[in-house]
Amino acid sequence: MNPISKCFAALACAAGLLGAMPAAAERIKDLASVAGVRNNQLIGYGLVVGLDGSGDQTTQTPFTVQSIINMLGNLGVTVPPGTSLQLKNVAAAMVTATLPPFARAGQAIDVTVSSLGNAKSLRGGTLIMTPLKGIDGNIYAIAQGNVVVGGVGAQAGGSKVTVNHLSVGRVPAGATVERAVPTPVGEGDHLALDLNTGDFGTAQKMVEAINTAFGADTARATDARQIQVRAPQDANARVAFLGKLENLELQPMAQAAKVIVNARTGSVVMNQSVTLDTCAVAHGNLSVSVSSEPQVSQPNPLSGGQTVVTERNQIDIKQEPGALMHVKAGANLAEVVKALNALGANPQDLIAILQAMKAAGALRADLEII
Repeated sequence: MNPISKCFAALACAAGLLGAMPAAAERIKDLASVAGVRNNQLIGYGLVVGLDGSGDQTTQTPFTVQSIINMLGNLGVTVPPGTSLQLKNVAAAMVTATLPPFARAGQAIDVTVSSLGNAKSLRGGTLIMTPLKGIDGNIYAIAQGNVVVGGVGAQAGGSKVTVNHLSVGRVPAGATVERAVPTPVGEGDHLALDLNTGDFGTAQKMVEAINTAFGADTARATDARQIQVRAPQDANARVAFLGKLENLELQPMAQAAKVIVNARTGSVVMNQSVTLDTCAVAHGNLSVSVSSEPQVSQPNPLSGGQTVVTERNQIDIKQEPGALMHVKAGANLAEVVKALNALGANPQDLIAILQAMKAAGALRADLEII
């Protein structure tokens, strides 16, 4: 049995077990978020120092030298003009972080440090004070600390060994928040819930669950994605209200049938709503192989000729027979997996078969290629 067949066989078994179990209820906090409560991205440019000769090559990254000169100038150290600096222990880096909602000044957040030049490794380096800015240009955090790189590398005599990625690291709790971002939770006596996936049925069920728990007319749906909720105006009462609301459970509607295909890796993932209509599929592989064999032409003795090496090429074309297979209709994921597994195709061939099934109207699902 080929790997794709084994994968689909295991998936069919899991799908059968899932089909026999009743769908579990989900909390509102897993299905929706409060409008306005969001993360904010921060970015900064900094220097990583203390590297063991694995920093930027300054002849190819002049901005690293310029940054060092500017930093030393701010610290009161003047570098004479025309001085050639060889800074093998310094690397320029982009520093990124995510500012969570309700973050306050003094709170610590993690930062990611990524090499900007041609440094071989950031392992063992220290990120020096780096301001992190938001999209509005204001500074919201200051980052500094030792860079943790989850990898190792070594090279000698032209040989090189690298484990994991060495040009990106993290500084746990390496940034201190300096400015809070206002995060209003609703205006007046109302707040909004935004569903993660727009669905009219799920929105209606969420409205019914909220009204059942807190009274009629507490919630109303404005569209398939947003729900308006009447909440207490007092901040303490509103926090308690949201805590109870987010933990309400409801049974969401089944998602739209979808098949996701990754054309680069050959991965195929489908949800439980996918179904198949009866169809016939003919599948065969076409392979072309080209081989080259050197041949030596040796002249006769004393003939004055030269030895000539020629290439003898051979091209073979092989096409496996593609029998017409009858694919039965499948009403659930287990049957769909069983039908596709019967084709015995590899991942790349399966992508082409699914596309043809969709074009023929036999695949009852949205086919999305990423």
